[in-house]
Amino acid sequence: MIQLVKNLLGIRPKTNYKELLKNGTTIVDVRSKGEYQGGHIIGSINIPLDTLNSHQAILKKDKTIITCCASGMRSASAKSILKSKGYTAVYKGGGWMNLQNKIS
Repeated sequence: MIQLVKNLLGIRPKTNYKELLKNGTTIVDVRSKGEYQGGHIIGSINIPLDTLNSHQAILKKDKTIITCCASGMRSASAKSILKSKGYTAVYKGGGWMNLQNKIS
């Protein structure tokens, strides 16, 4: 019963991003190329949100993906896009600096 209430309220366990990375997760930074060049998480790949649909072929549907951007808005959109295309293990990492702190 408690789990049902938590699900209805959208309360989920915290995502352990460090653990996801240990298991081979791909971080996809959906900011523009210029934003990415200004700073990014080492090892992440840059696929700007407006090109995500045409660059999905480089992402494997059976791998876990964490999306990130500047503030979290575009990463949420990227997660939705990927989920709608059949990617099952997609996590919204939010802003890249915040995600960097979570994985450091």
